Amino acid sequence: MKTLLLWDIDGTLLTAGGAGMRALQVALQRVFAINGSINDIDFAGRTDRWIMRQIFAKFGLPATEENFTRFADGYIAALPAAVADRGVRALPGVTALLETSFASGVALGLLTGNLRRGAETKLASKDLWRYFPFGAFADDCEDRNLLGPYALRRARAHHGVDFAPANTWVIGDTPHDVVCARAFGARAIAVATGRHSVDQLQVENPDAVFNDFGNHAAFWRVVDA
Repeated sequence: MKTLLLWDIDGTLLTAGGAGMRALQVALQRVFAINGSINDIDFAGRTDRWIMRQIFAKFGLPATEENFTRFADGYIAALPAAVADRGVRALPGVTALLETSFASGVALGLLTGNLRRGAETKLASKDLWRYFPFGAFADDCEDRNLLGPYALRRARAHHGVDFAPANTWVIGDTPHDVVCARAFGARAIAVATGRHSVDQLQVENPDAVFNDFGNHAAFWRVVDA
């Protein structure tokens, strides 16, 4: 085993129809009694904790650890209903690609801006959580660019392998995912199944860009090259 694939979730593995933002909106009302909109916050490719900090700033709430914990707990409590209501679906080719990776012995992990409990809720709704025995999450660090080493340490602990940067791939749907990969020397695959077009993703010079993951052979040609 020498190849490690670290996957983003929203816009890459699945689309949640805005369930995460809906759950944050519900939590904002339930926890802080605030009904204002958060639709103007650019959350794509960010961590949940970073998003929460922007919400605190917008509404003048203190960014204390107590408030982060309360907000996170409220968000996680609201997320299952939001996921059920918004209709989460796996993106094209993803489930079969994960199954192929899993069966062939390629190491799979997550590198996501989601809180770990939120990641599990979203992925378990489409039976995808079982593919990912470890990962790096918003719980670890607010700055997405610092999440890579957490994922590598957990990959080493789980598999007993020191994965070389040249064999570690960060896979995501935003320019932030590409920047995150470069921050710890990993390679990057971008996919235009989220909010960014192929041209927009190319700006950060990923190793490859796909429209979606329907063409598995093309994906493996990049990874195995």
